[in-house]
Amino acid sequence: MKSIRILLADDHTVVRDGLRALLEHEPDMTVVGEAADGRESVQLAETETPDVVLMDLAMPNLNGMEATRRIIAANPKIGVVILSMHQDESYVLGSLKAGAKGYLLKDSMRSEVVQAIRTVVEGRSFLTRKVARLLQEDYISRLQQRGLEDRYDLLSDREREILQLIAEGRANKEVANMLNISLTTVETHRGHILQKLEIHSVPELILYAVRKGIIS
Repeated sequence: MKSIRILLADDHTVVRDGLRALLEHEPDMTVVGEAADGRESVQLAETETPDVVLMDLAMPNLNGMEATRRIIAANPKIGVVILSMHQDESYVLGSLKAGAKGYLLKDSMRSEVVQAIRTVVEGRSFLTRKVARLLQEDYISRLQQRGLEDRYDLLSDREREILQLIAEGRANKEVANMLNISLTTVETHRGHILQKLEIHSVPELILYAVRKGIIS
């Protein structure tokens, strides 16, 4: 069994110690390094080439969001899972735009941390249940308050299928192979989906899918 290589990035030693203790109980996980600030996390990601980085957002020298952006720019194969105290949509969207694949709250259940790592290693997105639930509730509330209509009904069956696969973190080429259609067709459908839903990026598409309960 190939071990999942994990880098811990948090400026609190107690938090890193707790995460290491949790993860080293998993037979398929190995902690390959610890970073106490953002710059160190970027350096260790380059030298240790982990599969996953568990990244705190609030860190000295370089914040977690910028560190994530630099890590992904240098090696897009690394999956970053954000660990944060913030459950606001702006933080979630900002993290996804920076390239993170997962978002956990610091009060997440231990099982969620392990699940997030395994999900991200598979190339899929993961948002902690509490954040997903809050996004869903907020979305429904805003629709009701503003008397807005959900534009999901504008999508064709194929577009809904592609929406889910993209929101799960699948690349266009992977979607094309799964559905046995051309890459150009997937890209065309994706453009139509963004246009119909009035969404401007894949991170926003992921949040939309979470709000709708299409992915969790």
